[in-house]
Amino acid sequence: MHRATLGLVTVALAVAACGPTPSASPSSVSPSASGSVSPSSPPPTASGSASSGPSADAPPRLSIEPVVESLDQPVDVTWRPDDPSTLFVVEQTGRIRIVRDGQLVERPFLDISGMVRAGGEQGLLGLAFLPSGEDGRFFVYYTDDGGQQVVASYDTNPDDRDVAAPGTATIWLRMDDRFGNHNGGSLVFGADGYLYIGTGDGGGAGDPLDSGRHLDTLLAKVLRIDVSGQPADGDPAYRIPPDNPFVSTNGARPEIWHTGLRNPWRIRFDRATGDLWIADVGQGDREEIDVSRAGVGGLDFGWNVMEGSTCFRSSGDCATSELTLPVAEYDHDLGCSVSGGAVYRGPSHPALQGWYVFSDYCSGEFWAIDASRERTEEPAIVAETDLNISAIAEDAAGELYATDLSAGQLLRIGVEGG
Repeated sequence: MHRATLGLVTVALAVAACGPTPSASPSSVSPSASGSVSPSSPPPTASGSASSGPSADAPPRLSIEPVVESLDQPVDVTWRPDDPSTLFVVEQTGRIRIVRDGQLVERPFLDISGMVRAGGEQGLLGLAFLPSGEDGRFFVYYTDDGGQQVVASYDTNPDDRDVAAPGTATIWLRMDDRFGNHNGGSLVFGADGYLYIGTGDGGGAGDPLDSGRHLDTLLAKVLRIDVSGQPADGDPAYRIPPDNPFVSTNGARPEIWHTGLRNPWRIRFDRATGDLWIADVGQGDREEIDVSRAGVGGLDFGWNVMEGSTCFRSSGDCATSELTLPVAEYDHDLGCSVSGGAVYRGPSHPALQGWYVFSDYCSGEFWAIDASRERTEEPAIVAETDLNISAIAEDAAGELYATDLSAGQLLRIGVEGG
């Protein structure tokens, strides 16, 4: 029997409790009004360069072991490019903690709890370090005390690398948010050096803002921006990559890389292939895993026309060639809020190579799917727990870790008997 979802914090949830879909929708550019991708990009399908797949037909069973406890609602974990032995854990309440050699450093690396609105699906939600390591710069995604979603950067203190320099704070992006749920919050750098940002649809049941169907909003998207070097003068502070798919589409936001997402809680790159994996939290029925193969931009993952591979707005066949369907999904008999995962590329467990490992916040189940396949009907269960998994991520070597929000734990993912 798995532990029920706690009422204290629901992280990325906005599921069956959501009510009927309101009818409000702005008049704006729809995804189908564009050419989907720029001429220099691959076509808008999820079948670009296939991933390097596993060597066996079935994944191994996983072991889940605690590394540290006493964290305050951990929601993500990452590493610093020039500091491979250290992990950085994001606490939803507004702090970033350091874990070194299996020990939790008492002093926070960053504490912005006084400027973060935390609780439910709001708070400090994402972290990514600049790949170049310049100034130890890192980016955070948080809900400010006014309810807006903010992407900001800080530099590391050059005299003490265990603490950030708060005076270096720079706001790169600020998004208005009418509702408190569906905030996304994932940050990740691609091999191209650009920052990718997962944003929710703005909240409310059924996407009342119709964000997933329009390109004049940054909501319900994966964004792709250039934050290299110093911030540009004026607004925005970032630059637009010239090959973003909608830069030439009238009325569209040029930051958009993908659209049609409800709440992409965690996005991760496969370090071996460059494929982008997206865990999109469902409404009241389906949780989905999406993928865009390396270099493919301009995909529309279907929300709110579809929820997973099923019609959301109406019955019948709503899937069209313009929509990209999930590579895997499950219904709410198996969970209620997908936490996302990562493709294993570490050296310690050869049998796990090429498997995308993911989990669900409510059920605590862990699954694995072959990262080279375009569709997996029944993901293999590789571990059963009673944990409230909020994220799965890699360390510098490619080994997998997870965070348990309710118990305040950082967990190491391994292979049974390995």
